[in-house]
Amino acid sequence: MNEPLDRTDQRLLAALQDDGRLTVAELSERVSLSTSPCWRRVRRLEQAGYIEGYHARLSAVRLGLGITAFVSVVMGSHTREVARAFEARLQDIPEIVACHHVSGQYDFMLEVVATDLAAYGEFTRNVLQDLPGVTELHSSFSLKSLKSERRLPLATA
Repeated sequence: MNEPLDRTDQRLLAALQDDGRLTVAELSERVSLSTSPCWRRVRRLEQAGYIEGYHARLSAVRLGLGITAFVSVVMGSHTREVARAFEARLQDIPEIVACHHVSGQYDFMLEVVATDLAAYGEFTRNVLQDLPGVTELHSSFSLKSLKSERRLPLATA
């Protein structure tokens, strides 16, 4: 799918971004399409990689995860092997909910959740400091989440 998204595609993506549980019938009604063309378009958007998946957004607080930390990581080695080992290890650690390779004085930015500060401290000592290549960690804690929804802006046709 190399052609630009048309207005209907954008409306489909916006509706699914609002509520990924919409049935095809509900979705087709929202974008003024009959169900078969609506289903085909969604399938095409999925196959083209515009839609990467459907997920439930869970409440960290209700699940007892009261701490969110943003951890800036400095690597001591920047070899391909160390970077790959670091990136592979991250995939197995559920407390790390997001990771970005960043520019600037740090190499990676992690978003980490924990039950409380004591648990975060243990996690830092026993897990983060043992990651391949890590020489420095700098933590900042979220005091209040002002915007946690991950809605991507969609261009209008």
